[in-house]
Amino acid sequence: MATYDNLPVYKSSYDLLLLIFNVVKEFKKEYKYTLWDSIKKEIINLISNIYKANSKIDKKRNISTSREKVELLRLYFRLSRDLKIINLNNYIEINLLLESISKQLYAWEKSLTTKI
Repeated sequence: MATYDNLPVYKSSYDLLLLIFNVVKEFKKEYKYTLWDSIKKEIINLISNIYKANSKIDKKRNISTSREKVELLRLYFRLSRDLKIINLNNYIEINLLLESISKQLYAWEKSLTTKI
């Protein structure tokens, strides 16, 4: 078993977290404490679930929860883009990372299903 910090999905998620912290600087004050708090909680929960999936027996549940977090993050960032809180380049970069994370989680989940 690889350590969680060597997993590509963990690295991608951590890169997303770093990117989000840089993007939030663009948020208007009124959104920093509402939308930003939700985004921050979801991304930290996503990373926590990836860690748990790598270290616990109930991997499939944690991976499934991680995939749900990715979809919630997509929603939050779409809203951020529609409200013109973030620029198009940041939105694209975030979505590319979310897509990469989503594909990796799907492949991980699928590999667990085929082993059973």
